[in-house]
Amino acid sequence: MKIKGIIVMIAVIALMLGSCGKSSLKNVKLATKEDSLSYAFGIVNYNALTQDSLMLDPMIVAKAMLDGKEKKTLMADDIARAYIMSFISKREAFKADKKASLDKEVFKEYIAQNEAFLVKNKEKAGVTSTASGLQYEVIKMGSGPKPTAQNTVKVHYVGTLIDGTEFDSSIKRKEPAQFPVSGVIPGWTEALQLMPVGSKFKLYLPQSIAYGATGAGEIIKPFSTLVFEVELLEIVK
Repeated sequence: MKIKGIIVMIAVIALMLGSCGKSSLKNVKLATKEDSLSYAFGIVNYNALTQDSLMLDPMIVAKAMLDGKEKKTLMADDIARAYIMSFISKREAFKADKKASLDKEVFKEYIAQNEAFLVKNKEKAGVTSTASGLQYEVIKMGSGPKPTAQNTVKVHYVGTLIDGTEFDSSIKRKEPAQFPVSGVIPGWTEALQLMPVGSKFKLYLPQSIAYGATGAGEIIKPFSTLVFEVELLEIVK
């Protein structure tokens, strides 16, 4: 559940419990439309919480809301917010790791194909490898300055998968692409800073410095190695 949904749920439970008290809950009747709406909120939020394996003590939630109203809380507001955000961050990281593990099992054959390609490609004459796993060939070495991470550049490029499937081309669009060096995938950011203006390189980006376990669009599946021919036209002033 997203943080906004959790906060809404907490507020609903707290207001309901804070206004009627635990002892009177058994006597609640759905006499009006507002009563039914309140009860519906309780059901939906409880189901959402249990499905998401997040359990809160409703009475403690109600106490915190009432303490806040009386300005006598056991926890400062900024500490409470930090606690919630820390919880959410750790929870989302855990979910992402779990999903990545499941995806690796689903895509294990595809991952093996991509890794085998990179191992073989690394041995080709003219291919240079870096510590990040980036592999590149110099098609043409330019004589201009090299961009930094703070620069914006203009390039022409063609992007393919290892089987030659093309997924993007500025050349076909007949218009160079322009973007900040630090605003693209890590493999591009690294490679561009190796290229003097006027250069044309062929890049081989392992998934770890490309789109990783998420992929991109319909063509770039998770864990895809990407191949680019990139020509650095200029550093934009």
